[in-house]
Formats: sequence, C-alpha cells, structure tokens
Amino acid sequence: MRNRSLTYAYGTNGFGDHTLDETLDVLRGLGYGGVSITLDRRHLDPFADDLDRRLAHLRGRLDELGLEAVVETGGRYLLDPWNKHRPTFFDDGREVRVDLLRRALDVAARLDVPVVHLWSGILPPGVDEETAWDRLLGACETLTAEAERLGVRLGFEPEPGMFIDTLDRFDELCARLGDPPALGLTLDLGHCRCLEAESVAACVRRAAPRLVHVQIEDMRRGTHEHVEFGHGEIDFPPVLGALLDVGYRGLVSVELPRHSHIAPATARRSLAFLRAAEQGAGAADALWDLLPGAAAGWTREAQHTLAVNPGAVTGFFPIVGRRCGREPLPGAGNGPFAWTVDDAVRTLLLDAPALRGTELLSIITELYENGDAAERRGVLRALPVLDRAGRLGDTALPLVHDALRTNDLRLIAAALGTAPSAPGYAARHLDAQAFRQAVLKCVFTGIHLDQVTGLTERADPELVRMVRAYADERHTADRDVAPDIEAFLIAHETGPTTEGAPSCVSSIPTSI
Repeated sequence: MRNRSLTYAYGTNGFGDHTLDETLDVLRGLGYGGVSITLDRRHLDPFADDLDRRLAHLRGRLDELGLEAVVETGGRYLLDPWNKHRPTFFDDGREVRVDLLRRALDVAARLDVPVVHLWSGILPPGVDEETAWDRLLGACETLTAEAERLGVRLGFEPEPGMFIDTLDRFDELCARLGDPPALGLTLDLGHCRCLEAESVAACVRRAAPRLVHVQIEDMRRGTHEHVEFGHGEIDFPPVLGALLDVGYRGLVSVELPRHSHIAPATARRSLAFLRAAEQGAGAADALWDLLPGAAAGWTREAQHTLAVNPGAVTGFFPIVGRRCGREPLPGAGNGPFAWTVDDAVRTLLLDAPALRGTELLSIITELYENGDAAERRGVLRALPVLDRAGRLGDTALPLVHDALRTNDLRLIAAALGTAPSAPGYAARHLDAQAFRQAVLKCVFTGIHLDQVTGLTERADPELVRMVRAYADERHTADRDVAPDIEAFLIAHETGPTTEGAPSCVSSIPTSI
C-alpha cells in the first residue's frame, strides 16, 4: 500500500485577476500545498526595478503559508507585447529568451525553489530542422551550465505544436546534449492524452527517471485545450497512482490558464477532484493487499486476458467463487457488510484497465442483470472503486435502486457500503429521499446502521423523524428497539456526541 500523498499546486497564470499575495492566500485557504509562479507583469516581473524587495517578500510569504513552489516561464506577452511567446529560441532576438531563462534561474535560486520550467517554442517559417537544433542546443548548453552552478533543475516541457512536442523529441534533446544532470522533464499530463501514443499512466512511468515537475488538467485526444477535470478523456486515478508508484515527490500543478474569471471556484473544484481521484487510486491496491496468493495470481492472469479480450469478463465473472474462494477477506469480520474474496476479485476484474472506457456502464449493467446474487453483489461492491472522482456519476444508480428493492441483506449491504480507500457510491449519489428510504430499509431488515456508509454526514431532520416514528411504534407495541437505532437517535436528537454515534465505515479491516 502507498503511505503518502501527492502535493498539489495551482498555477498563478490561472489567477490573472488576483495579486500574487491574494493568490497565495486563496490557494493556502483551499488546502493546496504549492504554487507554480509564472513570471509575468501581473504577479512576479523578473525585470522589475524592485525585484529584490519582491523576492524577499515572496520568500517570506511562502515560508509563512508553508507553500512549495516552482518557477514557470510561459508568460504570453512578457517579452513582446505584440506577439505571444516570442521570441523563442529560434527567432531573431533569441538572446532575449535566454536572458529571461537566466533571470528565472536566478529568481528560483534566491527563492530556494528547485525547478524552473521552460519549453522550446514553435519553429518559425524559414528555419530548417538542423538550424533549429543548433540554436536550441546552444541555448540549452548555456542554461544547463547556469542551472548547475545555481543548484536549480530545468524542467523542459514537451508542448503540442512546438519543436519539442513529444517524449520522443525530448529524449532526442537529452541525447544530443549528453544528458546533463541539470536538465529534467516537466510532464503535462493533458499533453500526453492529446498526442502521445502511450497511455497517460505509461507516459508517467516512462518519464519517471527525469521527472522534476508535473502539470495537470483534463484534455481530449488530438485537441490541445486545457479543460477542467471530468470534462476531458483522462482517467485520473491510474495516472495519480502511477505518480505515487514511481516515487514522484515534486508538485502536481493544476494548469488552467483560461479560468481566471472563476479562479477560486475552479481551484476549489480541482483540488476536490484530485483528492478523490488519488483516494480512488489506492482503493484497488487495498484489495490486492488482502487477497490470498492463489486468488491474486488468478486475478492477474485474468486481467492479462482482459487486456487482449475485454469481453472475456462475462466468462470470468461467474467462476470467480469456484476459482478463488468465497471466504471473508482477512479482518473483514462476518455479516452482510463483510467483504469476501470473490467480492474483491470481481471488483478487480471490473477495474482492469481494459474495461475503463466508455462502455463500462453497459458491461456492469449486463453482468448485474444476468448474474446470480453473488455476481450482483460483486458489481455493487465495485461501484465505489469504479466511480473514482465521479467518473460513473449517477449512471449506475438503477443498479443500486434494484438492490434496495430486494430483501437480500447482502445486496442491500453491498449497495450501501463502501470499498477501502474509496467513498461510498450510494452515499455520494442517492438523493435525499432515496437515501432516507435506504436507511429505513436497513432499520426494517435489521442491518446495523453503524455500517451504512455516509450516515453521519447525510442524516437530516426528516430522516431522524422517520427513525423516531419507527422507534415510537416499537415502544408503543412493547417491542424492543435495536441498540444501533437507539444510538442513532441519541446522537442525532441530542446533537453531536462522541459516544454511540454511527461510525459510517464498512467492515473492511481498518489496517488497510
């Protein structure tokens, strides 16, 4: 299991209507751990007469707020008010670009910031490939020598449409330069989705040895447009999991430069999305850790088959119990909420990379509708994992509603439970009335309320009134009321308490 988390930052180029101090205050207030500072006229002008004073003030603010930082150099009109991102390393006047990067390295060193970001620029008409290489290599040799002298790393970003646009081209740049240690890689994850042949997670693993900075946003294949998370095509939990797996410890910086008009709201949504996606990245790991060796081996082989033939999941699903066992997972306890080995295996089959595309909903719906009770439970158990960062949305709610209409305690429990390291699906997506009815279903069927995921957060006065009415009817008829129901009423009729309040966790062992 991974035992640490990523550090998220936000680019100041997405706060164009805020001062730098205001931007830092907002980001720290939202819970960000870092900031990507774009050198520009609005926030930090590297040509300002009072640069020394500004840097001293900024260093103090970063220390005060506990924010990490990188320096970025993608200011659109910093060098030429008429032409965006000009001059590049290839234009007449390219020495101005080199001077900017040298200033950026000096700024980073004085701020004690480890990375300065840069890119190649677009190849202008009339400049051939070899001339371009000569100019770029000459600039990079100067800058890497300066970076090494100052103890700062350069983070070179492949950018769609530029001379260095892909990881292959970046590798060629490194080889031509002789792999200088001061030259690292800035990996923009959206760019990977836009034009790299490999998956985004595969790009992370490939980039790991040189990776010094990460920019993140959503994007679609073939379209270089930075969009908010959930509005593109990237499945983020596996990508964030890859960053954790390779031991990346730099900033993961949100890059949404066209959202300044709604910067605080966008930054808030972005951090919530990324935290949920990272949480989802660990959910499958927790299940892998609990599987017996034989079951884990069978599951890995099945996932390898699914990589070639995703449709094979319909054949695997019914035989999981026979091949892998049906006993509770270690430490899961007993009862309807206890996860079993076959539950975990079915979840991991549905979480296979080959099944993460747009047809996932139709696949799980077919498996649920055609499956027996154990297979249906397996689908329901998988929903919190499959819904990482809201990728399913409420589209799988018909399966939850169907389970809640039954009298099968294990189906009801699976519909209302959670998975390790993943938010509960029903608690996230059921509307208020449906959630109240689901809780009453547990009351009437004897499912303990302290196992209903999200109950403490979602209990409202109407739900408390409904449960009270049930308890009063039992008391009037001189019948016992279950202790978990009494505890729920005590907790919610008398205000928050630390005793007797529902725990709202599943019976997955707390050690994971």
